[in-house]
Amino acid sequence: MAATLFTDARLIDPVAGTETRGELRVEDGRITGPGPAGEVIDCRGRCLAPGIVDLGVKVGEPGERHKESFRTATAAAAAGGVTTIVCRPDTTPAIDSPEMLDQAQARAAGMPVRVHHIAALTKGRAGREMVEIGFLKDGGALGFSDCDSVVTDTKVLSRCMVYARSLGALVIGHPQDPGLSAGACVTSGKFASLKALPGVSPLAERMGLERDLALVEATGVRWHADQITTAAALPALARARAAGLDVTAGTSIHHLTLNVLDVADYRTFFKVKPPLRTEDDRLAVVEALAAGAIDVISSMHTPQDEESKRLPFEEAASGAVALETLLPAAMRLVHAGHLALPALWRALSLNPARRLGLPGGTLEAGAPADLVLFDPDAPFVMDRFTLRSKSKNTPFDGARMEGRVIGTWVGGTRVFDREGADA
Repeated sequence: MAATLFTDARLIDPVAGTETRGELRVEDGRITGPGPAGEVIDCRGRCLAPGIVDLGVKVGEPGERHKESFRTATAAAAAGGVTTIVCRPDTTPAIDSPEMLDQAQARAAGMPVRVHHIAALTKGRAGREMVEIGFLKDGGALGFSDCDSVVTDTKVLSRCMVYARSLGALVIGHPQDPGLSAGACVTSGKFASLKALPGVSPLAERMGLERDLALVEATGVRWHADQITTAAALPALARARAAGLDVTAGTSIHHLTLNVLDVADYRTFFKVKPPLRTEDDRLAVVEALAAGAIDVISSMHTPQDEESKRLPFEEAASGAVALETLLPAAMRLVHAGHLALPALWRALSLNPARRLGLPGGTLEAGAPADLVLFDPDAPFVMDRFTLRSKSKNTPFDGARMEGRVIGTWVGGTRVFDREGADA
């Protein structure tokens, strides 16, 4: 493969925490030092950063291919600057056996971006019987999670953690007390009361987190919280870190950029899980992200078809597509002054790559040439019907946004090229 030289780029380096003007050379699928190049790409002062590593993407295969396929999900990822997607196991049926994992990997082979998988923690995500963690880990599962089907039997969860600890496997938890959150569709408070909607207290997240962290302390397992969305949960997370537990935490782009008032008059595209929180909670989570208390930003891409969303708010399915909107939505944090670009890219790329043991997330020589070229200031109005995802359930439909992906490269091969970008 001929070498490619990216010139006049704003290089976003999340390892060094710097943003510098310069050039970057790629050869044989990796970032290299200076040398001759067969192709020169003039970045024209736009940003060049490591490709996004998105932890927690829902793809409809198997069982719900009408909502999203690997083909449409990876096309959306490439257009959104996401070079690695890590798929959740909340499929139909769940990814809970080596055979199911092999099938998913075979379906994902040959896609334009890198595809990895998380496996279920218990069979059928039913919380009763542990999966074959060792075989699934050997088969390529990067972590184990029952997603939003929280394991209510503490003894079962403890045994899963002990076994995962013996194998060095990562367990991914969904901090939530299922008893308190059952039947709820918004965060409790004045808004929920005014709209006559069943609400869940932020205490449910705190209680679920406290239980899981107690088990982490007892077992020593590697553990990651998929979504921290409330201020009430942050002190427990801080205590766990101070105690030296092997704990990291993530949050979704929707909880960083939207709040419960965006639901307005029962707008079901804003119904996600956990539900959108108060503005105070949103700002607390943004502050925790900036301080490094929260490590990872994910799209939590959850496609739902029109029939699932065009229902009364209580009955509508939760979730939003976000592979293509992740980057421009994240730019809101930069333009608001909450985060600089290198810090943002630690959460979007470097930290998830490190937590999952993947190469990438860096511009250092020898790293895979998984790159995104983007204009952080380019304005546009989001039109959901232009999204490459099969489902179009985005809360950003009609929103004015800034930040456009110009090109995406995976292993040095261009997988997305916005028309006329380099003309």
